Amino acid sequence: QVQLVESGGGLVQAGGSLSLSCAASGSIQSIYAMGWYRQAPGKQREVVAAIGRDGRINYATSVKGRFTLSRDNAKNSVYLQMNSLNAEDTAVYYCNAYCAGDGCYDPRGYDYWGQGTQVTVSS
Repeated sequence: QVQLVESGGGLVQAGGSLSLSCAASGSIQSIYAMGWYRQAPGKQREVVAAIGRDGRINYATSVKGRFTLSRDNAKNSVYLQMNSLNAEDTAVYYCNAYCAGDGCYDPRGYDYWGQGTQVTVSS
């Protein structure tokens, strides 16, 4: 099993910055990718940024140039630095880990999710 613990959400003014952290524990060896997703009220959950084992990072077009995803393998953690925030960034942000193999809920592949952290951008 994999556990994800998020931190760093909060309230920030438009144009401001916020940093999110996600620490993974458990079957770390079976995690193939990690990333951040967000979901606004009444909206579908969407990917914000994700990183694979090769270190390549994919960003949503709406956040490219403003958000930066980073990874610390030694700490089994990923981070999301969010700059130039605007009201459209308001959402619950979820850390995601894709797990496949031994120790995963479904060894064929399973998405684990953090508890979610609220990011609210005020203007």
